[in-house]
Amino acid sequence: MSLPNSALLDSQESHSEASRSSEKESLVEKAAALRRTAGFESSPTEALEKLLKKHSGTRQLVLLQDFPDPDALSAAWTYRLIANEYSIQCDIYYSGTLSHQENIALVKLTNLPAKRWPTQASDAPDLSQYQGYVLIDTQGTTSHLTERVRDAHLPLILVVDHHAAQGKLDAELADIRPDIHATATMMTQYLQAGLMQLDRSNNTHVKCATALMHGLRSDTSHLMQASEPDFLAAAYLSQFYDAQLLSAVLQASRSRRVMDVIERSLRNRKMQNSVSIAGVGYLRYEDRDAIPQAADFLITEENVHTAVVYGIVHDEDEEKELVVGSLRTNKITLDPDEFIKEAFGQDSRGRFFGGGRSMAGGFEIPIGFLSGYYDNSDYTRQKWEVFDKQIKQKLQRLVNPEDGVLNSD
Repeated sequence: MSLPNSALLDSQESHSEASRSSEKESLVEKAAALRRTAGFESSPTEALEKLLKKHSGTRQLVLLQDFPDPDALSAAWTYRLIANEYSIQCDIYYSGTLSHQENIALVKLTNLPAKRWPTQASDAPDLSQYQGYVLIDTQGTTSHLTERVRDAHLPLILVVDHHAAQGKLDAELADIRPDIHATATMMTQYLQAGLMQLDRSNNTHVKCATALMHGLRSDTSHLMQASEPDFLAAAYLSQFYDAQLLSAVLQASRSRRVMDVIERSLRNRKMQNSVSIAGVGYLRYEDRDAIPQAADFLITEENVHTAVVYGIVHDEDEEKELVVGSLRTNKITLDPDEFIKEAFGQDSRGRFFGGGRSMAGGFEIPIGFLSGYYDNSDYTRQKWEVFDKQIKQKLQRLVNPEDGVLNSD
């Protein structure tokens, strides 16, 4: 005899709650195992302090993902300030662009010292001036600069990241804590433990604390997905951050190009039982951050619990094209990381084309041989139609047509 719908839903919710509890316990256990593997005999703070003292007087290159978010930017700045306390000079670089209006405002309003890696080889920094490199909010898989520093035989000194482990890292110290929801939280914990004392009268410290608060908020969905360590970090930062400055960052207006992409996503979206999927065609490299903003917008539509927006991003400097997409969901039983990895799989080196965290995810798929812009409009249209259909098929095969639940079983 089949259960009534209400009983079935109660059973499913009970099972989901137990599953989430089990997953949380598993995540904590995995994080503890990672810390033991990384060599933390005592605390992460003591291990980092020991490392900083060892490298005192050196110069380090700090690398972020190609398109850094507020969490990465603020955490890298904090590490730079902490390292300076131990006479270590740091230069922060990323290889992509800052196109999201809040990221641009954050860097401009706080004078955050992160720079784009020059596109001309003659303008690139001399890597021989560095004694090693550091990865913040990434494990190297999301930065095109990783291969460059490896080719220069720079040693990997430190990795600080809150994402799940993505393979073996040959680093002196790797602080990877997937049970923490933001790298900004991890950096704040270093501050709380005394690696550097924040000073309310120091303008740089106030701006950095403001950046950390923004990074923490953005990676925890405005604290809606925050864990206890995230709340404690936010409470600590509340003593130092500038609320008016943070408000100015958050109120940065959208550009016309971003609004055009959002309009395209509305026009092209396909709805299937509370799932909204939209292809937005071709975008310039500097406009790629419009894609997650469009996904953020689509998820607000009535009766939509999951939105996926994607497009082909053309990089003229590197002469390459990528399919770039973002997922947003408010369905608590959907794991964006698992869903995206199941949908798009891995490349020939075993690296996933995407991943995610609670409520959000993204993917980036190189087009390869078919990359390149052509004046022939028919060819350009046909190429988009092929990739648009392929992406939709990979997404829709995980959508249950009966109830609209995204499955990755």
